[in-house]
This record gives sequence, C-alpha cells and structure tokens, in this order.
Amino acid sequence: MTDTKLIANLFDRLNQNQLALGAAVEELSNWVEQRGSADIANNVRGALETLDLNLVFIRQGIAELAVAGSLGQS
Repeated sequence: MTDTKLIANLFDRLNQNQLALGAAVEELSNWVEQRGSADIANNVRGALETLDLNLVFIRQGIAELAVAGSLGQS
C-alpha cells in the first residue's frame, strides 16, 4: 500500500468517525430540545453545520488522495 493510499484510508476512517460523532451529537441536541433547552440545542446544531460545510471538501480530498494512491501503485 502506498503512503498516499494509506493516508486516504486514514482520512476516510476519520471522516467516518466525524459523521458518527455528528449523528450522536445531533441526537443529544434533539433530546436536550425536548426537555426545554431550545437555545442550547440550536447552538449545538449551529456547530454541527460546520461539519456539514466541511464534508464536501473532505470527501473531495479523500477521493483525490485515493486516485493518487492508485496511480502510484506499480
């Protein structure tokens, strides 16, 4: 496995972890909102928007690294 492919795989796993944590935090924000803390839930959702905004860039970078890693194989 090339270094580039290894890095692409590493970033892919980190991205999967980020998505899982984002989903878990979203569930917690829903739970908090149901218990009357709408302001806190909205703040959490605002922070989660940053994850969503970066998702396209992260996926594009992973795809480019994966292609570069495939091209680097002999």
